[in-house]
Amino acid sequence: MIEIYLFVNPLGKYCFNMERQLLQFIEEEYGTTNLKNKKVQFRFLPLVNLQTIGDVMQTRGIDRQDLEERNNLFSTIYSASLDCKAAQFQGKKKGRQFLIKLQEAVGCKDIPYSQALSEELFTSIGGDLAMFKEDRQSEFVKEAFFSDQKIAREMGITKHPSAVVYNYAYDCDFGVLVEGTNTAHRIQELCKVTDESYQIFTGQQLHTTGSKFTTGASHLSLLSN
Repeated sequence: MIEIYLFVNPLGKYCFNMERQLLQFIEEEYGTTNLKNKKVQFRFLPLVNLQTIGDVMQTRGIDRQDLEERNNLFSTIYSASLDCKAAQFQGKKKGRQFLIKLQEAVGCKDIPYSQALSEELFTSIGGDLAMFKEDRQSEFVKEAFFSDQKIAREMGITKHPSAVVYNYAYDCDFGVLVEGTNTAHRIQELCKVTDESYQIFTGQQLHTTGSKFTTGASHLSLLSN
């Protein structure tokens, strides 16, 4: 089994493109009867911190010292992140569909983000809008979001897109952290590596306990462009 944790900008164009490439690869590589014994699990986690906000500002040509723009951008991405968590409450598939729709609308088509837009997009994928709106205002959604940020901190994630890949096909107890402009390609490589080549990745230590991540005796390795 392969488990992939994706840390993304819920409004980002590049993250959208990376996700589409990755989902297409997974469908083509593991969606056939010849590879039915392999299983791939995704977990999409919206990431919001000072560095990611600064990176988005730089990409958009906004002065990093502009506190008003920084605060506005943070509020927008934070709100979009809560939308994504609320969507995930109706299943991983709905959450993934909503995330991609939102990124495409705002990141690719330059449609201004708004709560009305999120509700329209969620309805378009067949979600229960009344439940979505109720969940969106709940403390559970906020707790889920902050849990994601805690996981990101414990994994050493500071920017998006980033991914941590666990390939359980081999006798390895470590995951590999991938970040940078070639994230999708590197994840594909990690899904295909042999036991010997997987063993070459060593680095910062990290292990899992259920869904919690703490530093420990297993290995988290870094691939960066």
